[in-house]
Amino acid sequence: MENVSNKWTRFIPALFVFLWSTGFIGAKFALPYIEPFYLLFLRIALTVIVFGLLMWWYKAPWMTKRQFGHQAVSGLLIHGAYLGGVFSAVAYSMPAGVIALLVSIQPLLTALILFRTKPIKALQWLGLALGFIGVVVVLFSKGAIADFTVNWPMMVGALVALLGITIGSLYQKRFGDGVNLLSASTAQYMVTALLMAVLTYSFEHQQVDWQWPLIASLLWLVFGMSVLAILLLLYMIKNGASEKVASYFYLVPGITAIQAWLYFGEQFPPSAIGGMLLSLLGVYLTVKPQK
Repeated sequence: MENVSNKWTRFIPALFVFLWSTGFIGAKFALPYIEPFYLLFLRIALTVIVFGLLMWWYKAPWMTKRQFGHQAVSGLLIHGAYLGGVFSAVAYSMPAGVIALLVSIQPLLTALILFRTKPIKALQWLGLALGFIGVVVVLFSKGAIADFTVNWPMMVGALVALLGITIGSLYQKRFGDGVNLLSASTAQYMVTALLMAVLTYSFEHQQVDWQWPLIASLLWLVFGMSVLAILLLLYMIKNGASEKVASYFYLVPGITAIQAWLYFGEQFPPSAIGGMLLSLLGVYLTVKPQK
């Protein structure tokens, strides 16, 4: 059984990258019909219900007050700061490609934070650099880095998203051990739902046009992203090195670009394929065993 389990775990990073890359696509389908923070509130509230049912079905153990506190911090960073930052940046007219590029700095930022406490090999540094260059190539080739008017709210949103996913992942790695994944996810989403409720009822009007694209996108964002993708992320954080897990985010913009080409007819020139291959090489150099 152990060998079978190990075979399946090999596919976790690839499945995670695909699921995570659908986040921008789901948002693009949904946001014409709903305000961003209200979409996040509905998504996360539904996710809490799903995880509550999963905890009941699998009889998942709850946690101590101290463990809940740590999971609350992780949830506010990984879900609240990251999702809220991305959606607010997009709401203030930052192109999705630009926010994807800015957030993809995460692997390099993670490596820099860990540099003093955990030596990183030269090949891993090369991999991190190549991964980032590949992301830039993909987005430049698609015209995502076109001229646009920069404003402070969008830049603050992007910075909050980057710091949230980076520090949140490191915090979860440091303080999240010993907690059942279902229980951890439930606690994280509970506090994030409260945050999104405050944001939407403070700044929005909860106006919704219930069309099928919104309904389908909301269901996918709940089950595909908030449930399955987050469980995979927490599993990788628990069982892998932080800089290696972070490097997988380099692949997200390229996979998102392919989906945008398929669903929305956006450009996907040969140079974008070259950028994706460069990011793939960077991830390989980062995650391969170092002698």
